[in-house]
Amino acid sequence: MEQFEGTILVGESFEPIDGRVVVDDGRIEAVERVDTDSTDIIVPAFVNAHTHIGDSVAKEAAVGLSLDEAVAPPDSRKHRRLAAASRAELVEAMSRTMGFMEQTGTAAFLDFRESGVAGAEALRAAEEGRKVDAFIFGSDDPAVLEVADGFGASGANDADFTNERAAVREAEVPFAIHAGEPDATDIHPAIDLEPELLVHMVHAEAKHLDRVENRSIPIAVCPRANNVLEVGRPPIRELLDHTTVALGTDNVMLNEPSMFREMAYTAKTFDVSSREVLRMATTAGAEIAGLDCGVIEPGRRAALLVLDGESDNLVGTADPVGAVVRRATALDVDRVVL
Repeated sequence: MEQFEGTILVGESFEPIDGRVVVDDGRIEAVERVDTDSTDIIVPAFVNAHTHIGDSVAKEAAVGLSLDEAVAPPDSRKHRRLAAASRAELVEAMSRTMGFMEQTGTAAFLDFRESGVAGAEALRAAEEGRKVDAFIFGSDDPAVLEVADGFGASGANDADFTNERAAVREAEVPFAIHAGEPDATDIHPAIDLEPELLVHMVHAEAKHLDRVENRSIPIAVCPRANNVLEVGRPPIRELLDHTTVALGTDNVMLNEPSMFREMAYTAKTFDVSSREVLRMATTAGAEIAGLDCGVIEPGRRAALLVLDGESDNLVGTADPVGAVVRRATALDVDRVVL
């Protein structure tokens, strides 16, 4: 049994309380209000709602490229790098990225894994020995569902995914699809597929959001990647007003999978509160994937991030939620409990 004391951001509201979290056998046994001298800040570990960590073999390879030049199949810089990498190189690179995620407080990530069954198997191999969990949206062939947790489609304008959607529905696992990244033309066709997750929705309009709300389809946004690729800014305020929104870091080729940086960028450049952003980075992604983490409450998995409230960066903060979202960095991490 372990105990962690300090300012705890409790439940889905992230109410700051002074107290301790009691952990037994990997579960949160209790959250108790107690007097404590600890200045640590205890928060739920992050859930990164959209990644492509296969791109770990191509870091910074897309600088200055357009969306199509950077990532569009089959001839983009990304896909050429993936094709040229050996399986061993790919697995090692993904494993190292997962190591970075662990160090920076990510408990799980939702990954769109290219290359069908072989790609999903490579990510499972990279996951071995790691504490961070990969929720894999496989690609290409419905047979990938023997390895993956769901199916991830590139976009409704890229191919007809009707058969894949039917297979995924029969398997009773989630279907996710990119939509509204370069423009709005693929949003209605994506919604027609009745996905369990839409990714990006940069160019979503009111008519799209009404359909999303009616169907209760959650959305993963990746604002830093959208900025790098110059495709626009997702209407995060409007998305939040219509559905569940989770935060992802997208391609490792474009950005390091740091939820600290993604939160700070989102909180400081969009019309959203710190609590909303923290929920996007924790609870929302966990809910989308059906994971037992993303919130600190008894009975949950003990996936925790302990920040040093006496670090040179965080000491003296007046708002612990705002400090976690807008100010904290990897240098403030005291311990990650996964």
